[in-house]
Amino acid sequence: MGGVEDDEPPSKRMKLSSGELAGLSNGSSLSESAGGSLRDLMARPLPSQGDEEMVGSKGVIKRVEFVRIIAKALYSLGYTKTGAYLEEESGIPLYSSLVNLFTQQILDGNWDESVATLHKIGLLDENIVKSASFLILEQKFFELLDGEKVMDALKTLRTEISPLCINNSRVHELSSCIVSPSKCILDGIPSQNAVRAKSRPKLLENLQKLLPPTVMIPERRLEHLVEQALDLQRDACMFHNSLDGEMSLYTDHQCGREQIPSQTSQILQHHQDEVWFLQFSHNGKYLASSSKDRSAIIWEVDANGRVSLRHRLSGHQKPVSYVSWSPDDHQILTCGVEETVRRWDVSSGECLYIYEKTGLGLVSCGWFPDGKWVFCGVTDKSICMWDLHGKELECWKGQRTLRISDLEVTTDGKWIISIFRDTALLLLDRESKSERSIEETEPITSFSLSRDNKFLLVNLLNQEIHLWNIEGDIKLVSKYEGLKRTRFLIRSCFGGLEQAFIASGSEDSQVYVWHRGSGELIEALPGHSGAVNCVSWNPSNPHMLASGSDDRTIRIWGLNVVNLKQKDTHSNGIHYCNGGT
Repeated sequence: MGGVEDDEPPSKRMKLSSGELAGLSNGSSLSESAGGSLRDLMARPLPSQGDEEMVGSKGVIKRVEFVRIIAKALYSLGYTKTGAYLEEESGIPLYSSLVNLFTQQILDGNWDESVATLHKIGLLDENIVKSASFLILEQKFFELLDGEKVMDALKTLRTEISPLCINNSRVHELSSCIVSPSKCILDGIPSQNAVRAKSRPKLLENLQKLLPPTVMIPERRLEHLVEQALDLQRDACMFHNSLDGEMSLYTDHQCGREQIPSQTSQILQHHQDEVWFLQFSHNGKYLASSSKDRSAIIWEVDANGRVSLRHRLSGHQKPVSYVSWSPDDHQILTCGVEETVRRWDVSSGECLYIYEKTGLGLVSCGWFPDGKWVFCGVTDKSICMWDLHGKELECWKGQRTLRISDLEVTTDGKWIISIFRDTALLLLDRESKSERSIEETEPITSFSLSRDNKFLLVNLLNQEIHLWNIEGDIKLVSKYEGLKRTRFLIRSCFGGLEQAFIASGSEDSQVYVWHRGSGELIEALPGHSGAVNCVSWNPSNPHMLASGSDDRTIRIWGLNVVNLKQKDTHSNGIHYCNGGT
């Protein structure tokens, strides 16, 4: 298979009878057949190759490690005979004779002998020897208890486990098992023969994790290396944005540019003035937009990705600057410029409640994760929280937000995030009232929070977008450049598969798309005839992007169907995703 011999007729190929294969066992040799031994049939390395210590074109893979990992994988897959022949053929044993003896002693329950063998293996780290001995003797202790040999178990605890002088808290737990065996059951300690029999292989797995990999190769090491290679290929793929999760081992993975939504599939023209904001619902089935025309619109996205008007929301006396979906997508908030916040029912389009502060205006809005509270930024720079029926629950006074500001709350409800100075973001811990901040050197115009709550995307006055990691120590991760912004409020968003891309509007009427990891600009999408104020990427469809513009339209962007049809799915050893939605 795979060699020049495959061109020969089947009759010319050497075959082995089932009887000959049945006589094989781990480590045994094959009896001679008419065509010679199996060893003669297997491809043997040339003498010069066999002597080499490294394999592979880059000379970084050690032959011994490579062969041992392959043998380990064969045994793990159940190919015991093949694994044994690989050891014999290569002359490279998977494990030393001592490690093989140690493994068998563990499986047979020969605890004292296994501890003695452990000391002979030659481990340099005494802490590892002690930790491994503890695991073995702990198993001995449990099995003695299981066999109702309480005095022997007590002796093991006192004379073998305690003298190791490690893991004292665990020693106390074991002591309690002598006094109250029922506690052992509560702690998950085995109490039946069937369970105990399974615990020895589990003990071996735990020892395998503890001992150095040069002594015992970790389970599924080859699979881990292959998965790691596939992950690296996918992460390095600039355009990876496919719902098709399959990746082939036969070819290197690389998606084409056609995976990025770059073709206008629809133009929505129902607003009568500039479109200032838009946002897809969490389930991707709806799109909400707001406009200078003092209205908001709920759009419905059908199964084929077509967008149609569902409700026009009217009632604001000023332009609508912001919308926010409830966590279950059943309701939506709309915010007029320094006016009121209205809560709407998505299915009926009915206004359910109007939130307002006497003598003040509201500038932004959002939901808490349970959907029972709403919060708003106020023109006096405070942040207020209400229940659904308008009862004010809490108000954070002082410099908490600006007159025009975004607001976000993390999905655990812990942090409220706002712009509280021209060049600074505030992260307010709602429970402890502690504060953290992000300081920029340029004025901040807008920001958005990633779906996993770990990153903030910050738009700046100097035409840059900054990506900040807010998990743990706050740090700047990446910068994105290329968009144009001189006068207007421009918004950006995360998007695509696993939010691997950044999209933004721009005053030059284009939509810009960057690869999030590399920061490289990969698309500048023309089409609008006015400044693009806002963009939103459908969270359930990585191939759908929406943009709202001063030209009064919303453009829905999808895949370039022509390019998809022209692209061959396999070319020169490179795998291309199929792009299906």
